[in-house]
Amino acid sequence: MTDTTVLRTPTPVTATDRPPSGPGPGADARWSPRLWGALVVLCAAMFLDALDVSMVGVALPSIGADLHLSDSALQWVVSGYVLGYGGLLLLGGRAADLLGRRRVFLVALGVFAGASLLGGLVDSGPLLIGARFLKGVSAAFTAPAGLSIITTTFPEGPARNRALSIYTTCSAAGFSLGLVISGLLTSAGWRLTFLMPVPVALVALLAGLKLLPRRGDEHRSSGGYDVVGAVTGTAAVLLLVFTVTEAQGAGWLSPRTLGSLLLVAALAAAFLLVEARTAHPLVRLGIFRNAGVRRANLTALTLMGSYAGFQFVATLYLQRLLGWSALETALGLLPGGAVVALSAGAVGRLLDRFGPARVLPVGVASMAVGYALFLRLDEHSGFLGLVLPSMLLIGAGFALAFPSINVAATSGVSDDEQGLASGLVNTGLQVGGAIVLAATTAVLTAGSGGGTDAHAQLAGYRPALLLVTGTTALGLLTALVGALRPARSTTAQEAATARETPAAQEAAAARSKEVRSGH
Repeated sequence: MTDTTVLRTPTPVTATDRPPSGPGPGADARWSPRLWGALVVLCAAMFLDALDVSMVGVALPSIGADLHLSDSALQWVVSGYVLGYGGLLLLGGRAADLLGRRRVFLVALGVFAGASLLGGLVDSGPLLIGARFLKGVSAAFTAPAGLSIITTTFPEGPARNRALSIYTTCSAAGFSLGLVISGLLTSAGWRLTFLMPVPVALVALLAGLKLLPRRGDEHRSSGGYDVVGAVTGTAAVLLLVFTVTEAQGAGWLSPRTLGSLLLVAALAAAFLLVEARTAHPLVRLGIFRNAGVRRANLTALTLMGSYAGFQFVATLYLQRLLGWSALETALGLLPGGAVVALSAGAVGRLLDRFGPARVLPVGVASMAVGYALFLRLDEHSGFLGLVLPSMLLIGAGFALAFPSINVAATSGVSDDEQGLASGLVNTGLQVGGAIVLAATTAVLTAGSGGGTDAHAQLAGYRPALLLVTGTTALGLLTALVGALRPARSTTAQEAATARETPAAQEAAAARSKEVRSGH
């Protein structure tokens, strides 16, 4: 199993036409059992990350009753994970490049297992929230490290598209199954929802020690450490996620919220200034000259946010207005996850044939139509007439859009920055999810006016769904830019991007020195 070097030459080709750059699992070659095993380990970690997000939601009422937590404290059982995950993804991605992808992935997976065990054993709310934050931090390192292992092990083209489709499928399957599993486990005790991931994580850790390729660690980035950039960038993202999470309670126009947002802007400005001037930045700003990377990250901001907002509204509607149980709600939303799970192979072939620029807008459009269909909700809606068609369209869109985002976000990026590219797109997903979910909650609350009757609830659900649909429409416009742009080679653009990487700069400097010494 070997790493794949992408865009190491000054005349690269486009992501859709690029042949495998060196030995590795090609498009038509059979993957070895060891290669499949490595992919299974990486998929297991992503499955656990997604599983953890959905499982806790169903268990919240039981957690609150057992630990005597207020609603505001209970919110932080969920938000603590999001804060750690979204706030440290950039740092996690760059750490994978600098310290070694395999090493970072395995250490973080071990921390995830330990935090899960701690969460299942504690008897206090603050300790539980702390355990959730620690799990989020560990996921912030496993997610970009795992994705960058895939993108440096499987060459651009059919092999990588297939691997990323399987990887994304495991994420969707984890989220969907988490709803059902949590409904079953919570009836026996909420602590089981925290303890269940422990043995799975430990098995994946032991398998990863044996199966994950070591080559990425041997050829890690040689750049230095951008301490100031890490502090300002991480602080900006952490404070942004914290502020939008707390804004619903504090008020969006309160001095506290506005002051926090001003501080976020100041930290972000300082971060950009540092990154533009330092020799070894945490985020090399030149990476955004790759149009595919730009579009993927902008679309990621809208898609995860709209999906999180929809899940929130749909869950409240089905349980509070229609009276469905937690398990019935999970089963009702399951068809969307089933579509994703069954379509991995087909999506990989579509990406091979049409490329992410064309597949992505189709997926986003399908999700937008699914959300729009759900606007027909009323107090007498049923599964077949409302929920099933919406979930099938949303699931099909998810299956097409999210692998396309991952492919586009990492194509045309050199191996020594795959962790950075992975961290960027995952940060976009998490920050977008936090912002749009907070806005959706605010719109829903304002629309209902605090009423609990059917009319008041519907008055909150519909504008919240309109926000979700509108956010997805913005993502569709961004995705269409890539699909409708006249077909042309992006060779020069990607070559310029590649030449600006630290590894490329060092190589250019070495060649220049040789020329001078020759004269």
